[in-house]
Amino acid sequence: MLPLNEILAKSINYGGLTLLEHTQQVTLAIELFAQKYAFNFNVETARKGAIMHDLGKAHPHFQRKIKNVNGENLVESREWDFIHRHEISSLAFLPCFPQNEWDSLIDLVVGHHKSIQNDPTSRGILDLMENEGDEMIDNHLKDWEQWYQYGLQILQYFELPTIEIARKEAEKAILYAVKYCKKKGFGFSPARGLLKSADHFASAFTHATEDKLKPLFEIPDLSYYDDEKRKSDIYPLSQVSTDDKRKHTLVVASTGAGKTDFLLRRCKGRVFYTLPFQASINAMWERICATVPNKDIRLLHATSKLIAKGKLDEQILQPLAGSAVKVLTPHQLAAIVFGTSGFETMILDLEGTDIILDEIHTYSDYSRSMVLEIVKTLLRFNCKIHIGTATMPSVLYNELKNILGGENEVYEVKLSDEILDTFNRHQVSKIEDEEVILDILKNAFEQKEKVLMVYNTINKAQNAYITLKEEFPNIPMMLIHSRFKRGDRVALETRLKSEFNGDGSVKFGNGLMPCLVISTQVVEVSLDISFDRMITQAAPLDGLIQRFGRVNRKRNKDTIGKYKPVHVIKPVGNVMPYKMEILRASYEQLPDNFDVLGERTLQEKIDIVFPSLNTKEIDMHLIYKDGGYSIKELTNNKKAVIVDALEIESATCILECDRDKYLVANWEERIMLEIPVNYKTITRQKNKYEQLEIGAYPFVVPQKEEDYKILGLQLVEHNNFL
Repeated sequence: MLPLNEILAKSINYGGLTLLEHTQQVTLAIELFAQKYAFNFNVETARKGAIMHDLGKAHPHFQRKIKNVNGENLVESREWDFIHRHEISSLAFLPCFPQNEWDSLIDLVVGHHKSIQNDPTSRGILDLMENEGDEMIDNHLKDWEQWYQYGLQILQYFELPTIEIARKEAEKAILYAVKYCKKKGFGFSPARGLLKSADHFASAFTHATEDKLKPLFEIPDLSYYDDEKRKSDIYPLSQVSTDDKRKHTLVVASTGAGKTDFLLRRCKGRVFYTLPFQASINAMWERICATVPNKDIRLLHATSKLIAKGKLDEQILQPLAGSAVKVLTPHQLAAIVFGTSGFETMILDLEGTDIILDEIHTYSDYSRSMVLEIVKTLLRFNCKIHIGTATMPSVLYNELKNILGGENEVYEVKLSDEILDTFNRHQVSKIEDEEVILDILKNAFEQKEKVLMVYNTINKAQNAYITLKEEFPNIPMMLIHSRFKRGDRVALETRLKSEFNGDGSVKFGNGLMPCLVISTQVVEVSLDISFDRMITQAAPLDGLIQRFGRVNRKRNKDTIGKYKPVHVIKPVGNVMPYKMEILRASYEQLPDNFDVLGERTLQEKIDIVFPSLNTKEIDMHLIYKDGGYSIKELTNNKKAVIVDALEIESATCILECDRDKYLVANWEERIMLEIPVNYKTITRQKNKYEQLEIGAYPFVVPQKEEDYKILGLQLVEHNNFL
């Protein structure tokens, strides 16, 4: 019999952590989580669950696999060729615990890796029992007498009582767990969420777990945003009190009014701050890190990857629990309404916290439906919800207000017409014929203006760049869109802000010079850039208003009352990915002949363009409806449901010149080489490209490196929103 310190929980590739060490770390985490979560957990029962949860890893099947032990001959290989789930073997230690604790311990342990039933890999306890019958019990107790002593040693280390467990008693314990799981009804399992959160945390930090637990569940120090020095009539919301006793918030205010500070001042507990796009959450995270002294401020990213073979390889960075502030997108909260992996942990982490939903006007169709359902779910778990928007249709505003409980529960804040007038900053000119664009640019460059051009698709932006680079060879020019390598995209955004920003601080050569940036809607939200003039394709009115925000953006005493031009191209022909009726209605609402677009008129214009609440039916995907759960307890849905419901379809490409490098790179290096594309964009050409069987299963595109450096990845588009 091996010494206990040779029984591993993690392979050598993951640190060679022993089972005892991992159990110690999970136990530390679960004791803290059980006390800090708003749910009323029994801390001692939770501790016992953590001690028991991985005892089945002492099973020789697990130890052989983790140590890469192969059979010496065909007979031995066949002997160990069966499915083993360590959490099921762990249940064989139930006889060491009082019978009245068994159900609670099963809830903690049995589903901490797999759904108990209908698991995608058919490895849940009920799946295996149905497929294998008694053989499942035999496999999970194979050589029981030789390995269960390791489990007893761990129980004794934690000063828990132990008994000798005959194999027959171990069988009865697993069969009891099977029968208990079969009786499970519909619902949500806090115990499963608790064990998962502790296990994930300890697995992430291993030997550093104890130190990393110390700053968890702190209330963030947001005093910076309450500082009297931040009050100014330049930012009117800074002078509005946040002391209203109503639980929730709805604030409608122009960009630059101080909305972010106001939303944060409304928060009294831990904060989840949501924004719609990855670039915007990056910027917000940096801002909060610079102003909030708490150590545990997290930035969360999520990506979904759909590969051509129909196999979903979705990689979501699961948020660890307990941070003071988390900055993320609402799509990362989708698990709580769709019941995907980790949803129980997420609910526990969210319960009773302050949730900021900023820039909520940017969501549409499926995403808007999802956000509304997220709000309903957050309310059930006693969250305080603070919603900020610049341009929201009245029908959506009223729907949110009604969901939040009406005027008795919602503190509503809007700017007066007089204040809105101080945010007027754009003069609009409509372009009926695109031939005039060259003259507009010539005149702008003569005035040394910095110009931003925005197209609705990458293909059009690339073609415009080729044409205008030839037309204006001496004008500093750059192209930015989503179809660059992830590593290059960061560099492009940095260059955009440092070299091409039109706030007067950027110089080319020895003096101020004109410049041109050609982009897609990646610049619509979040990037803190300011240009002198914009030329843009028509888009839905709310999106156009966001785009206009990249012109004359800086708000100070010198810029208030000053106007700069935006030119909007009339929608004609194929306007996909948008609907022509929306573009026409939006275009009609814009002034012309360089008349000022009045901020006080925007609400009326938005309501004309969007008279009804345009959502998509997602009821069939929801786990809670009509007052009850439709998901079986201790199970979760496949992550593919999010892709189905939200139409999140993406694929990955790499350049042919990066192929060999990608094959040998680690995962961080691979991410920097990957180019995200819409799956529909590549689906008709997928048979033309090699697709690698590693990493994100990228398509290999034979584009020349020198062409890529100028234009980014070039593909034929199929009417997609890129």
